[in-house]
Amino acid sequence: MKRTGKKTATDRNFVVALSRGLDVLRAFHPNDGLLGNQEIAARTNLPKPTVSRLTYTLTKLGYLAPVPRFEKYQLTPAAMSLGYAALANLGVRHLSEPFREDVMRATGGAVAVGGRDRHSMIYFGQSRGSETVGVQLDVGSRVPIATSAMGRAYFWALDDADRAELSRLLREHYGSRWPKMRDGLERSGETVAKYGFAISVGDWHDDIGAAGVALKLNDGTGPYAFNCGAPAFRFTEERLINDIGPRLLAMVRNIEAALGGLMPHSKKDVSKKLKSGGKVARVAEGIR
Repeated sequence: MKRTGKKTATDRNFVVALSRGLDVLRAFHPNDGLLGNQEIAARTNLPKPTVSRLTYTLTKLGYLAPVPRFEKYQLTPAAMSLGYAALANLGVRHLSEPFREDVMRATGGAVAVGGRDRHSMIYFGQSRGSETVGVQLDVGSRVPIATSAMGRAYFWALDDADRAELSRLLREHYGSRWPKMRDGLERSGETVAKYGFAISVGDWHDDIGAAGVALKLNDGTGPYAFNCGAPAFRFTEERLINDIGPRLLAMVRNIEAALGGLMPHSKKDVSKKLKSGGKVARVAEGIR
């Protein structure tokens, strides 16, 4: 996790202490259980003395509970209530559930909806059956924007300025690995332009194949993105393009109609980003 960027750190309205406190809460991932100050410091890139003061404060506020036996902390229901309040207000999560269940039953894949959190997408709705035991993701799980089908669909649903800014953040996050990530995003842009959905086969996880479609609403929220994934031997690239992707695209169009949303990008819109020769244009050099 990166420290607060220079732009926000010099913003007079930006409260750095609050940002760091939220970074500590964000350091707890699903299935983590307990974290100590040293582990939190490593995940947040904050000095350990700073982390110690923040965990003390969050404990006093009731968001963390100390476990003295292990000298570690765990999130409390007070912290979880923030997430549940957010979930309760996400209408797309509730309305999309029957649509997700239908696609799950038709394809045998796990179908999820998520939104962006920094350089990842975080699941806030998941439909999974017995056939998807190889896809161990649930609400609160994160997948990377650069390599997952959900993240790639989200990336190409952004307008030019937002996509350039996200590219800058991803470049800073991945460092020397960015050229490889950038190439994958470029290829996914061509796929979105041609088919209306993104795919990922072994790019995020060697054994997972998935398709992704973005959803952009006319109330200014989002974009959000859906995916449908399964073990790669079942969701091959051919099946993703000819079966899973089109099903997921139709599902999202139906959800858009139910929510009164806007199509995030038609094939024509995305095609405007293509150079001659088929390479996706790097918006204002942002993706470079």
